[in-house]
Amino acid sequence: MSANEDQEMELEALRSIYEGDESFRELSPVSFQYRIGENGDPKAFLIEISWTETYPQTPPIISMNAFFNNTIPSAVKQSILAKLQEAVEVNLGTAMTYTLFEYAKDNKEQFMENHQPVNSTIPISSIISVETPNTAPSSKKKEKKEHLSKAQKRKLADKTDHKGELPRGWNWVDVVKVFEQNWL
Repeated sequence: MSANEDQEMELEALRSIYEGDESFRELSPVSFQYRIGENGDPKAFLIEISWTETYPQTPPIISMNAFFNNTIPSAVKQSILAKLQEAVEVNLGTAMTYTLFEYAKDNKEQFMENHQPVNSTIPISSIISVETPNTAPSSKKKEKKEHLSKAQKRKLADKTDHKGELPRGWNWVDVVKVFEQNWL
């Protein structure tokens, strides 16, 4: 079987296996991403596998450069990639994308044992210095609400319905009048 036939068969198998799985993403017919761990899990990571033209006879390109992995130290990423490369060597010559994703899922805890979750959020108080002005309460001027007279309230009520909304079509334009003005 040629490399292209193997790739087509594996692609079909991956699509059927991971159909409906939110963790799996097909970036292109030869490039796939899989999120190991749940959303919000500080030890979750994303693996991207791209096939070369001669895959599966040659190893695929495995990457962890996705933005999702920014909180993972590069030493931990290198460790994960090294362990995945070992699995690649064992499975060379066979369809291995599913095997690599499952291997990563099964060994997630072992892969991430040296990972200390980094809190990437910075408290707002450290970014913005909040200063409260020291003014006397008597110097504060309160904004006055506009008080409407009885006649103003009645006029406003006549324009609107009981909910305070303007009636439908209050701003419509008389089309016939506009045509008369412009073309006659």
